[in-house]
Amino acid sequence: MLKAAEQEEALPVTQLDPRCGLCAVRYGRKVCQNADGSAPEFCPTLRRTDTVERAVQAYLDPEVREFARQASIQEASCYTDRDRLPHVLRPVKTRLQETMEFARRMGYRRLGLAFCAGLAREAMTLQQILEAQGFEVVSVICKVGRVPKEFIGIREEEKVRIGGGPEAMCNPISQAAILNEAEVDFAILMGLCVGHDSLFLKHVDAPATVFAVKDRVLGHNPMAALYTAASYYQKLSRCSLDAESGPHDSRDE
Repeated sequence: MLKAAEQEEALPVTQLDPRCGLCAVRYGRKVCQNADGSAPEFCPTLRRTDTVERAVQAYLDPEVREFARQASIQEASCYTDRDRLPHVLRPVKTRLQETMEFARRMGYRRLGLAFCAGLAREAMTLQQILEAQGFEVVSVICKVGRVPKEFIGIREEEKVRIGGGPEAMCNPISQAAILNEAEVDFAILMGLCVGHDSLFLKHVDAPATVFAVKDRVLGHNPMAALYTAASYYQKLSRCSLDAESGPHDSRDE
């Protein structure tokens, strides 16, 4: 490990790539949190100072600065007894409550909801709650426009229901376009497929947040696969996952 004050010779680019996900330094003792903390050689707080210095200039924009400031205030408000010693995190707010509170802090009244057709019931509940709290809600389902999957080159054997007739494609670009036309203040994603969510985020004009992500197996809680990665979901790290044939033990290769 390197101390914060230790700046060593540059490593090969491949070794300098940040891999914060593999940092074994304990929480609170990381150099990104504590000036006297420790860090592995790939730590971007030590190795990417120029990049960070350039990036933080964006916060000098008054609009960006206020957005970041309110987000930090919202973060702290999600805990209680913050002045009580010893400091122990005591969370008290759900993401739904947090989303609504942040929208109010920013003065957002007109919200956009882009949701998956498979979560239509949940989207209705969410819209009703948002409207009950005084927000205007413009919501758009992923199948908007009923554009056939053939439009993007999908073959019959690549459809969800092979031989089941026409299938409308998920259409996140149109979801974003419709919310852009509606001039929503803030966009909320709910259950869009992997990749479709990326297209929505790329094309929507308003700032956006993710309320829920899709996981067809785990009740839309993808973290469960990580919580059980050492037990029931060992296949994720021990097997080679082929998109077509399914998992097989990589040790057999």
